[in-house]
Amino acid sequence: MRRTNSVSVTLTAVFAALYTVGVVFLAPISFQMFQVRVADALLPLSMLFGWPAIVGLAIGAVVANSFGGLGPIDVVGGAIANFIATLAAWQVARNRSAPWASVGVVLQILIVTLTVGSYLSFLFAMPLEIGWLGVLLGSIVAIGLLGSLLFFALSRMRILTLLRSHGMMVYMTKAERQRG
Repeated sequence: MRRTNSVSVTLTAVFAALYTVGVVFLAPISFQMFQVRVADALLPLSMLFGWPAIVGLAIGAVVANSFGGLGPIDVVGGAIANFIATLAAWQVARNRSAPWASVGVVLQILIVTLTVGSYLSFLFAMPLEIGWLGVLLGSIVAIGLLGSLLFFALSRMRILTLLRSHGMMVYMTKAERQRG
């Protein structure tokens, strides 16, 4: 039990750090009305790693958005968006086949777009549709394209077997479920 807890805490910290660094390093494209938040490519990994990714990516949003200069609405709103998007996708995709993971990715794009686009339109005093469009386009690139590629590449790696043995993985391919 102790080993699983230390692995979970470590993975949570790794996800938080990766997200923070990805957003802050690419700040010029991470904090605008029209943004491509490349670090959002990590969101689909919540369907593989479960709670460590869900919590880590929410914490990462708090830390990263603290550097963005858009204030508490962005800090709290971004964390809530990441938390809800990753939790929803994890719930949709857990113990199901690959098409469900695709549904999870689409769900993440919609949740992030509606949440972040709404408060960005308020912060930048722009029409709501502009806020949604700006975040939607970036989310399609980051979550839909990059995140899906990352998710499906990692879901086929043998390291997942090791992490599953520590209780970390919830996503299994159809062939893995049939094997037991």
